[in-house]
Amino acid sequence: MKKRTKKSGIGLISLIAIVINSSIGAGIFGLISGIASSASPGAALIAWMICGIGILGLVLSINNLVLKKPKLNGIFVYAQEGFGPFAGFISGWGYWLSSWLSNIAFATMLMSATGFFFPVFGNGQNLPSVVAASILSWVLTVLVNRGIESASFINTFIAICKLIPIFIFITFAFILFKFNVFDSDFWSTFNSNISSGFHFGDVANQIRGCLMVIMWVFVGIEGASVMAKHAKSKRDVGLATVLGLSCLLAIYVLVSILPYGILSQAKLSQLRSPSMQYLFQRMVGKWGGTLIGLGVVISITGSWLSWTMIPAQTMSDMANEGLLPKIFGRTNKRNASTFALFSTECLFQLFLLTLLVTDKAYIFAYSLCTVATIVTYVFVAAYQIKFSLLDKELNNKRQFFYGIIAFVFQVSVIILAGIQYLLLCLIAYIPGIYCYVRARKEQGKYGFSNNEKKIATLIVFFGFVAIGLLALGFIKT
Repeated sequence: MKKRTKKSGIGLISLIAIVINSSIGAGIFGLISGIASSASPGAALIAWMICGIGILGLVLSINNLVLKKPKLNGIFVYAQEGFGPFAGFISGWGYWLSSWLSNIAFATMLMSATGFFFPVFGNGQNLPSVVAASILSWVLTVLVNRGIESASFINTFIAICKLIPIFIFITFAFILFKFNVFDSDFWSTFNSNISSGFHFGDVANQIRGCLMVIMWVFVGIEGASVMAKHAKSKRDVGLATVLGLSCLLAIYVLVSILPYGILSQAKLSQLRSPSMQYLFQRMVGKWGGTLIGLGVVISITGSWLSWTMIPAQTMSDMANEGLLPKIFGRTNKRNASTFALFSTECLFQLFLLTLLVTDKAYIFAYSLCTVATIVTYVFVAAYQIKFSLLDKELNNKRQFFYGIIAFVFQVSVIILAGIQYLLLCLIAYIPGIYCYVRARKEQGKYGFSNNEKKIATLIVFFGFVAIGLLALGFIKT
């Protein structure tokens, strides 16, 4: 009698856990003031519902592509596969930008959280904060260059350090919740010039105002989809995505909405970053701020290691695909992409100085990061639409629908809330296009196609427009 062999792979519960853990990052600790500065609880709930549907379309699209195109490694490769090498470059360069810009947001929040314990760091936007963040970043860069990788036990430890404080906060928020505080201004904000009833125009503006911070907490959601090909059953993938995203949304909604029943919107919007830390201190005393602060410091420091690897790996992958010069793909004897790693670190160090001149460095950094990521997501959705039209399977109409939802949602976010940040990102594409041209010449391929030439010209033109608007003060950082 033959023994039954267990099919190896990731089960349903583990897949759900991966969706939740891979998505919850530093953003959740600053979510309270980020939402409250723009929206009333009613508008915030609608914004979460809209974003939840849009993100679900994106994640289901990535799941589909991962399962049906398993040989395509790297999220930017979908753009290259569907629309040519220049599209692959635009997508990959955006993903590279977002991955190291997120570290600027990490640095700001980490130093602000550390300021709770050591006042010299203040709100994370002073010289001691810049020096400390710079030293930490260089240490992580050197470690990665020496072949250090993020071990599974480190990831587990980080997950515990960030999830336990969050669930303790939610528990106390439920206990201390006061409905009369929550219901005092359900639809109107503290700076509205209208009555407290529902007014479509005002609520729509509130929703637009919090789109960027909501999208920021979903940056990295694609990491969970990559694990889809390792699932025990393909049927589990879609179910795990829906259930995992539902749990994730529930956590985000509870963290951002329950505080409206503790403090007024005006007071929530004025909380220092990380707002969860300072709100919890007001709720239960100093131990609450200490607990959240330790969670922030440990989780960001640990996550920073992974996010030091990702931009260098993205550049290396792009070089291997012929989208960047070969030098970016060179590795040392420990298989680390030294040139890509240190060139990215130098840019990070330059951008770190914005902490000294930008009023809201954390918001500025995560907004740039989010828009750069959305550029990549738009290409993923576009390829999902194209692939679904060519796919002969019976469920291609459903997959096409997922792609449409993701595409319309991502483009709408940029149009409604991210045009200024998109223009600023285009500045970074100017040297990128030069690198792309160099890479093509290395392969003996000169020039662009007619369509590529038009797109490249528009990118460069609007990049210089952004420089002019920035110099004249029309774009504020």
